[in-house]
Amino acid sequence: MSSNEQQLSGPDFARGIPASDIVDGKMLLGHFDGEAVLLAKTGAEIFAVGATCTHYNGPLAEGLMVGDTVRCPWHHACFSLRTGEALRAPALNPVSCFRIEESGETVFVREKIEKSPKQQVKPDSHVRSVVIVGGGAAGNAAAEMLRRQEFKGTVTILSADDALPYDRPNLSKDYLAGNASEDWIPLRTQDFYNEQKIDVRLKTRVVAIDTVEREVTLADGSRVAFDALLLATGAVPFRLDIPGAGLPHVHYLRTLDDSRALIAKTKDAKRAVVIGASFIGLETAASLRARDIEVHVVGPQSRPLERVLGAELGDMIRAIHEERGVVFHFGTTAVAIDEDMVTLKSGDRIPADLVVAGIGVQPDTALAKAAGLTIDNGVVVDQYLQTSVPGIYAAGDIARWPDPHSGAPIRVEHWVVAERQGQTAAINMLGGRQPFDAAPFFWSQHFDVTVSYVGHAEKWDKIEIDGDPSSRDCKVTYLKSGRALAVATVSRDIDSLRAEVELESS
Repeated sequence: MSSNEQQLSGPDFARGIPASDIVDGKMLLGHFDGEAVLLAKTGAEIFAVGATCTHYNGPLAEGLMVGDTVRCPWHHACFSLRTGEALRAPALNPVSCFRIEESGETVFVREKIEKSPKQQVKPDSHVRSVVIVGGGAAGNAAAEMLRRQEFKGTVTILSADDALPYDRPNLSKDYLAGNASEDWIPLRTQDFYNEQKIDVRLKTRVVAIDTVEREVTLADGSRVAFDALLLATGAVPFRLDIPGAGLPHVHYLRTLDDSRALIAKTKDAKRAVVIGASFIGLETAASLRARDIEVHVVGPQSRPLERVLGAELGDMIRAIHEERGVVFHFGTTAVAIDEDMVTLKSGDRIPADLVVAGIGVQPDTALAKAAGLTIDNGVVVDQYLQTSVPGIYAAGDIARWPDPHSGAPIRVEHWVVAERQGQTAAINMLGGRQPFDAAPFFWSQHFDVTVSYVGHAEKWDKIEIDGDPSSRDCKVTYLKSGRALAVATVSRDIDSLRAEVELESS
């Protein structure tokens, strides 16, 4: 996060600046009344908005201006310069807007003003009740968007979790590492859902969907009717199937309770084995090392994340972890777990009083399959995120949609994608016809190094590298038949944003 001193750099806009300092298509950072403010000009119009992203306080002045919007350099949230509205997740709250006063050749920033967000669709009068199955990223974002679109009907979130929607990416990152308090974790408070008239039912499991009668059946036998339904059931971790997998010191990391249990265990643990060199496994390894626990990572591959990021970034990530003391055991798998030991296929035995399995997840499609929806490595949806049954939509980890950028159906397990799909599905449930065409984006944190990835490249035939991965400063482009499918960056936030815009405009 930027310090106050950094945030309040630049001119004091209350004193005015020459109009000639504000260049068309550019942003200027300054401050007003103790708050960092951006001035931006598009055509003849000048806008003044808060300069701090409402997601993780990213510096918008270091982001990218696209038309009358600005995109955050850290996690690609997007805000309207006209209204301050958070147009694209992961930001959910708007930034402030300020009144502009022009006097001669001088421009002044004045008091904050309220501006109404743009209503993207007039709610369909035939839709009076929306049920959302799943209280994760997609489900929460959908519920919020329904209210932002002035939908007046009932909105019900049915969540099997015992906690209100929370910031799942943080569970393996700063929260697990001990750098963030639990106050960071909830996305909203119960008061927010009460004010928005969003009925969030926790510890509530849906067991069946009646696509004809348009109702869902809950585990207690009760039923909830819907006019439109969003399935956002997410994914569930693959479970170890080896002797000792059920021992109490063996953990998975998917829910807030999982992360809490891990944190409690770290108070006494000295040696940990992470089974699986996945993103979640490696982020967990980094967080455990931050707590001064000895960490060994076991995986069948030859280097971490090579299938997703390629050899060069895989080697970079391995080096980052090894510099911090993580020990890798590649080309092997765990075959047994004892109370104080993990045995590998190679014959090695690693002492461990904590074991974390990060061997991937699978989409939770059982409910959709039982309801007769089309399934193919996820719930198949069209460009509007509607399933094979009209009025029923799917978003997030379970959705397999026609990606216009890769030209193929894809399913990804990214937080930002889930939120953006929830927002798009909400608009379409109300009668909109908004295709989901955002380029997928995710970020992964490894100690003090963040890898940003935009696009989707399951396979590629060429990698172009600008910069030096070993110096933690590079842009990596994944191409197939000469076409860029995805871009990964390290320490090049603006390049990541530009790649996002290029992919979405191609």
